[in-house]
Amino acid sequence: MQLTPTERDRLLIFTAAELARARRARGLRLNIPEATALISDTVCEAARDGLRLTEAVARGRAVLSPDDVLPGVPDLVTEIQVEAVFEDGTRLAVIADPFGGGGLGEAAPGAVLLADHSDPTPRPVRTVAVRNTAEVPVSVTSHFHFFEANPRLDFDRAAAYGMHLAVPDGSSVRFDPGTDVEVGLVPIGGERVAIGFAGLVDGPLDSPRVRREALRRVAEQGYLGANRDNEAGQAEESRR
Repeated sequence: MQLTPTERDRLLIFTAAELARARRARGLRLNIPEATALISDTVCEAARDGLRLTEAVARGRAVLSPDDVLPGVPDLVTEIQVEAVFEDGTRLAVIADPFGGGGLGEAAPGAVLLADHSDPTPRPVRTVAVRNTAEVPVSVTSHFHFFEANPRLDFDRAAAYGMHLAVPDGSSVRFDPGTDVEVGLVPIGGERVAIGFAGLVDGPLDSPRVRREALRRVAEQGYLGANRDNEAGQAEESRR
């Protein structure tokens, strides 16, 4: 039986989750890999059962409490991300505060304290107009590299390179068939390395070589907006 890398990863998560279930049944408290696998598997199975993203995330968050894991685990694991297959496609599920205990929260040294009225929605630095040319709805989650979103979404992909949706963590934007939607984007943070997603980018987002290869792949694989990608990419290269 031949399996794709994604299918092998899914089986690895399931195997680790089964080990976690067995140890939990014996009264043992779970370590980080065990707890992460159990929560991730729960979300993936919820998606397989037909639940929506928010429902699957809620089910994953309800699996374990701080008392079910070893001391310190809730403080170290404050967010879990897993790609799950929903009825409308593969989506990134982001489980914030996965044990429901808040971790160290405001007591953590150096923690950033937010006002009660703070807005969890990041402020967009760029907007793009998106048209869904598919015959089915398409949803894109908050942390997905928008440049690599569904090939039937027609938008300026060069403008979306290295960016994700400016929406709260764990949420998504739904594009209905034939509709035009304007969305805000913000740069991907952290080390800015993209691996996986739709396979268009594999490496540092700020590398000119990686960007050129991504633009080539998006055109080669027929993603809508590819011509605009090439024109924008060539214009940028000429300015360098």
